[in-house]
Amino acid sequence: MTAKWTFVLCDALAKVHPVRDPRPSAVTRFQAFLGEPASFQLAYRPPLDPTFRNPSPLQVRVEGAAADLVTVSSVDLVPCTFVALPGHDDGYEYDEPGLYPDLLRPIPNGEVPVRFGSWGALWFDVTTSDPKQAGVHELTIVITAPDGSELHREPVSVELTGIELPPLDIVSGHWMHLDSLADHYRVEVFSEEHWALVDRFIAAAAEMGATSLLAPVWTPPLDTAVGSYRTVVQLIEITATGDGYRFGFDRLRRWLDLCRRNGITGIEVAHLFTQWGAEATPGIVVSEERAFGWDVPATDARYRTLMEALLPALQAVLDEEWDRDHVVFHISDEPSGEKGLASYLAAKAVVADLLKGWTVVDALSEHSFYTSGAVAVPVVATDHVEPFLAERPERMWVYYCVSQDRDVANRFIGMPSSRNRAIGHQLFASRVDGFLHWGFNFWYTWHSIRQIDPFADTSAGGAFPSGDPFIVYPGPDGTPWLSIRYRVFAQAMWDYRALQAVRTAHGEAAALDIIDPDRTLRFNRPVLEPEHYYQARRRMTAALTTV
Repeated sequence: MTAKWTFVLCDALAKVHPVRDPRPSAVTRFQAFLGEPASFQLAYRPPLDPTFRNPSPLQVRVEGAAADLVTVSSVDLVPCTFVALPGHDDGYEYDEPGLYPDLLRPIPNGEVPVRFGSWGALWFDVTTSDPKQAGVHELTIVITAPDGSELHREPVSVELTGIELPPLDIVSGHWMHLDSLADHYRVEVFSEEHWALVDRFIAAAAEMGATSLLAPVWTPPLDTAVGSYRTVVQLIEITATGDGYRFGFDRLRRWLDLCRRNGITGIEVAHLFTQWGAEATPGIVVSEERAFGWDVPATDARYRTLMEALLPALQAVLDEEWDRDHVVFHISDEPSGEKGLASYLAAKAVVADLLKGWTVVDALSEHSFYTSGAVAVPVVATDHVEPFLAERPERMWVYYCVSQDRDVANRFIGMPSSRNRAIGHQLFASRVDGFLHWGFNFWYTWHSIRQIDPFADTSAGGAFPSGDPFIVYPGPDGTPWLSIRYRVFAQAMWDYRALQAVRTAHGEAAALDIIDPDRTLRFNRPVLEPEHYYQARRRMTAALTTV
């Protein structure tokens, strides 16, 4: 037994488990580029003494000339009932149900929660976008007891390099669910309260490295049980008239303006047909009543008539508001099998002539969907990508989600953070054109059957490995609360941007030499050693300071 508090400085790729001693940081100076948080953690444990009965919060403060650049969060534990699929690989930190670190809860008052006999952690972000504040900053983290006595002082060295990186030159697409925001916060869809939420969460997506969002021009027909419908979040107002349709685009223009002001450069138009085979139409509302949906086949003549009027009008607005080179359309998500190919092609034929001159992309796993010509720009699951890379399309994206649980990068809570950060290096080395993830804020069960409390359920009611459905939490004040996975994915995007800059300054070979000197990096071989990412970042910084 010991009657002492214990403190350990950890890097941002460590996960501080409540009953395992944390991995101390091997990093002696935490680096970041202009606008990027330099992140680190301080793990702490109260005395392992049965007489310790004081769970009162501690206090944290930061000393140093750059203290005003620091924000502090508590690393909170979240329940994970479905951590890993059976037969998973060895690249997991946890694989059993439990409470695991993920949520970064803001603590503006500096209160540090204490759990008896258990490790906790604080997360620190040091950020500036001002070149005048660049340089090496020496900070001191001070922890005090409830009575004001000092328990610990931790010196930390942070280097904000002052290097401004170029914008991401690939698509980083994420599906933000507007219905999830309205349903969780119990606000009317497209009320001023809803628009304020949408604005904040778009800003959070952009800060994470998202460049493209899914536009719910009609309620996206995604993750919805056959025969059921999600809360309507249709941006286009459609009215039936005596001789056709009339369209209102005010809500769409407002949504596009929020994207523009928050730095989003790409738009994905919601899928034109239902998921898993494109057999039916989306639940589109006309004259305030649902006129299409699961009961209307994809090839129904009424849908063709609507699309003949709607798509040209929509495209005219997009041409006015956006660069069409940064707009993509979707037919259907994840078609598969011979039957799926036939129904996909039949649905595509309904609108193909109306999409000429526009980019169409779809997520898929089967190589035959590309070789058949069904999908010109595939979005390929990372565990099925090798045939596509061998017979490379002119343009292609990749994605991962629930099924990418073996050998590839992903961001499940049970995985080490290095497996999340790996995607930045992999995207650069593979020279693909984009990345896509479906679950920015999906706070529902499987098939959207009911809502969940994301603070109590991280696996969509037990359907997906914890962490797959969302990467942000709904703060009680209407602001996004971030996660460890959010911060680490953002670091992966910063890695990619730094590699872009190295490539511009020194050539592609020099950039690859930093992350893949043997040219063996593949999507099915992510590097899991945390130090690899810190060493690579130091080499990127060195290369960019010698330009």
